[in-house]
Amino acid sequence: MAQDLRKLFENERQLISNQGMPEGHEARFVEKLDSSLPMARKRYSYSFFRIAAGFLLLVSLGYLGFRFFSSDSPVPQEVSSAKTLEEISPELKKVEDYYLASINHELSKLRYTSESKELFDGYVKRLDELSSEYERLSKELIQSGPNEQTVSALIDNLKMRLELLYRLKEKLNELNIDVSIEDHQG
Repeated sequence: MAQDLRKLFENERQLISNQGMPEGHEARFVEKLDSSLPMARKRYSYSFFRIAAGFLLLVSLGYLGFRFFSSDSPVPQEVSSAKTLEEISPELKKVEDYYLASINHELSKLRYTSESKELFDGYVKRLDELSSEYERLSKELIQSGPNEQTVSALIDNLKMRLELLYRLKEKLNELNIDVSIEDHQG
């Protein structure tokens, strides 16, 4: 019962190769294939649509260019109607948050005595002036849109406030050291 499949297939191949294909088989096959396949559609030339699309693109770009260059303000309307700094630039908001967190952290670490209160008040007054200037610059940035000068001024203001706090911290530390040295000598 068990036959070797290889021998069975070998016998079939020999029978097929000895008999060959009947005459005209290929022609009948091609004819049947042609009749069963749909007729090739006539290809339309899309050159008209290509020309129309190119013309539409040029007109659109021309209109946008005219609107952009003819406006008084080079800032798009969406930016000038922004209400917060974060809407204008999320990256600038991250920088602002970093500096403000550092400033608040340094302020919370400061300890002053009655002898250093005058120095401390002078620095705090200067910090308030810088904060007011920062608010003015922020409003200007929101109203007129982002530009390199305003953004640089905002960042410089934050840096200056942080540096001012570092200097105040150094001065307070110097005063505390001087006061403690005088207390030990007296």
